[in-house]
Amino acid sequence: MREELNTRRIVYTALMTALVYAATMIAFPLLGSKVRLANSVSLLGSLLLGPVLGGLASGLGSLIYDIQTGYGFEGIVTFVSKFAMAWVCGALAFSAGRRAEDHRWNLLAVTAGAWTYVALYMLKTFVFRLFIYGYPLDAVWATMLSKFPASAINAVAAMVITPILYTAVRPALKSAGQLEAMRP
Repeated sequence: MREELNTRRIVYTALMTALVYAATMIAFPLLGSKVRLANSVSLLGSLLLGPVLGGLASGLGSLIYDIQTGYGFEGIVTFVSKFAMAWVCGALAFSAGRRAEDHRWNLLAVTAGAWTYVALYMLKTFVFRLFIYGYPLDAVWATMLSKFPASAINAVAAMVITPILYTAVRPALKSAGQLEAMRP
């Protein structure tokens, strides 16, 4: 699917990039973990902008945050995994002409996107700890096991928050004639 790129869609992508960046700084405690709103905003972006531009906004917003907080090379991996999360969500939500209008498919899309990120984050943890940092294999598994609960909590939070955000902003964007301007 080829997406038409125009000034309005570029501006909306930049806006979603900034919102993802800002949402990365927002966290609240839940069940001994911290829930960050970045995944919810990333998935919202893919429901609004589609898979490619939603993925780009998600990846760039997260990459900029990682660069500014000193993560360096890991920021590239974050870009890829956040792009993939939003792309999966957007691809499902916009599949078969749905255009993110089918609530059940949107829930499936958000769920698939959120768990895609968890899988990629766990893979990154495994690869970095074993091959880059040189941890012994048992320490790698222990690290992954310690990180999984927080990742799962964030995935479930995104699965709850994203549909609420989308349901809240969609009518206003539609009535203002902006929803169709954002979409592929």
